[in-house]
This record gives sequence, structure tokens and C-alpha cells, in this order.
Amino acid sequence: MKIAEIKDLATPELKERLEADVKAYEQQKINHSISPLDNPSLITRSRKGIARMKTELRSRELSNK
Repeated sequence: MKIAEIKDLATPELKERLEADVKAYEQQKINHSISPLDNPSLITRSRKGIARMKTELRSRELSNK
């Protein structure tokens, strides 16, 4: 997910998306430990996307104070 797409989302939608992506990321890690994924870079992309969403949520939190 690109930064522009993340900024366009409303805060509740962003939180829902973050929760879903975290669950998917954890499932990918479990699946990869059992049998290697065809494309392990998906794990890295997921982790970076989660970090982008958390960063946006934190910046919104700080701007509201």
C-alpha cells in the first residue's frame, strides 16, 4: 500500500486495515516457518506496509494534541 493511499483512509478504516495486515503478516511468518514461501519478499513488504500505517496513525495522534 502506498503512502498516498494510506493518507486517504479515515482513521477507523486505517486501524481496521492495520489489524488485518498484522494478522496476515503473522500468518505468513507461520506458513514460511513450516514450508518456505515461493516469494519470501512478501513478508518484508508486509512488515514495511505495517510500519507505514503505524507511522501515519502516530502522526495523526500527535497532530490532534
